[in-house]
Amino acid sequence: MSEKNKRTELTWYTMDLHLHTPASEDYLQPEIGYLDILKQAAKKGLDIIAFTDHNTVAGYRRMQEEIEQLKLLQQLNRLLPEEEIRLAEYQRLLKRVLVLPGFEFTATFGFHILAIFPKDKAVRDIEHLLLELNIPSEKLDEGSVTVGASVDVLTAYKSIQDAGGIAIAAHANSNNGVAMRRFPFGGQTKIAYTQDPNLIAIEVTDLTKKGRHSTASFFSGNKPEYPRRMHCIQGSDAHLLTKRSALQNKLGVGDRTTDVRLKERSFQALRELFESNNFSRTRPHQLSSQPAYDFIRDARQEGATFVQDFHDKITVRGGFLYSIIADVCAFANSNGGILYLGLSAEKGKSFEGIPRPNQGIEKLKSEISKRISPVLECKFEVQETEGKKVIQVMIPRGEDPPYAVDDNKIYLRTETETGMAVRDEIVEMVFQGEKKKAAPPVHVQAEPLPIPRSKDVSKIVSDENELQPDDPPRTGVEIVSVTNRSGEKYYTVRDLRNGNVVKNVTLQSSRRLWHYAISQYSKLPKAKEKKDISWQGDLGLISRKKRGNYTSYDLIQRTQEGFRYYYGVTDDGIHGSWEGLI
Repeated sequence: MSEKNKRTELTWYTMDLHLHTPASEDYLQPEIGYLDILKQAAKKGLDIIAFTDHNTVAGYRRMQEEIEQLKLLQQLNRLLPEEEIRLAEYQRLLKRVLVLPGFEFTATFGFHILAIFPKDKAVRDIEHLLLELNIPSEKLDEGSVTVGASVDVLTAYKSIQDAGGIAIAAHANSNNGVAMRRFPFGGQTKIAYTQDPNLIAIEVTDLTKKGRHSTASFFSGNKPEYPRRMHCIQGSDAHLLTKRSALQNKLGVGDRTTDVRLKERSFQALRELFESNNFSRTRPHQLSSQPAYDFIRDARQEGATFVQDFHDKITVRGGFLYSIIADVCAFANSNGGILYLGLSAEKGKSFEGIPRPNQGIEKLKSEISKRISPVLECKFEVQETEGKKVIQVMIPRGEDPPYAVDDNKIYLRTETETGMAVRDEIVEMVFQGEKKKAAPPVHVQAEPLPIPRSKDVSKIVSDENELQPDDPPRTGVEIVSVTNRSGEKYYTVRDLRNGNVVKNVTLQSSRRLWHYAISQYSKLPKAKEKKDISWQGDLGLISRKKRGNYTSYDLIQRTQEGFRYYYGVTDDGIHGSWEGLI
């Protein structure tokens, strides 16, 4: 049921955007009527639903046809008493529940994609889109899961978007999902399937799961291979009205739902949410008996990451305000991110919040506008956690890097920290920006390979096909080389997240993570003499350190050319054989 937030004039709505009807050939209760589905949706407290039958919009069309027929009989004064009751029930429920038309499309190789449209979208137009997606005209009303050759995933995303719909990867971490692991595809194909700009959200089956192995965590923007943070939702994928004990894996209407906080209950408001970088307005459905959902508490549990950080205050005194401005600049130059102001990242540490948050937002807007160039549009919201008000700042990944503070100070995000960019990094930002402007859009086609299916819905996409098992970690820094000039050591370091190589780094000039890496490297004896390195084959663990809410690792790798040293590696950078070592 909707839950009003008076302070922000936004409302929590409960939705299930993945409902089948008897129009799907694999529906388990063909005797069920469309009015029965609406009644069950209302009973479950749903505010927004979508009919998403397999490769057809016939279910939504048949419901409309039934209602229109009842209205016509009413106009002709030919309604039977039971029909009059039925029409009244339809009208009452359609005021209570927003029903959106859609379909679940089967793309090439069996990948499933949800397509959701506004309620005023003409059914004929949706059917025309299905024909454009190569659904045979004779199968347009069959609701078949297998429709033969159709189109590839990326074409489907774009076609749905161009037709005014929203494309959502259906049960992405499960059977027929674009993010299920062990697909024999190349890395770029798999990345494109989950990072394509025409894909607006990802439906997962483990939204309530916490920790780094959950699908939502994988697509949080921390993974180097998957930098775009994705909105993750859950739906029931209902193929029957109510769950039956004999069919434990099959869910009924509203058995797995998502809450979204919107300004109004509409398709457009839903689209705007999914197109935004505000990830605080989506949550697994919360029962009234559960403790109040606090996403800031969850963010604090995770701590500072590549895409989020915390600041106790916003005052000039103590350097808090400048640190915030530097973080905004760094996030814009890196992968975007979120700042929480008024509390620290330390779990359990008391905090004051921001006493006058609206005034604080105006101050921050003014400072960002005056001090960061080029122009950067950030979003601000007042949130509440543990009874105190804090400010949430949402910073987009900048379209025109490098961004600078006071015209000449350029910052970057390095894992969980912000630091001043050096010459090589600034050159690389400019080069990549120009390359992006000049490059035509690339359309990635999947290789025609057989797709193994797994029944383990907890397994999400992994980076096993992007990297070889013994390739370097993907986060932290590598000390590449060191030279001695007139008694001073100059280091070459590699940012493992983006591969950028930075030369002429000294211990004095290096930012925090580099400083740490250089210090540790200079203390390290020859690897073959180091007795406390834990080796597994050619991979070694030098040390493991708890840093706030996360763990970092110092690692070593034996190669034919010698040894390679990696420092400050986080869990997001661990893959392949490194996982066994850790």
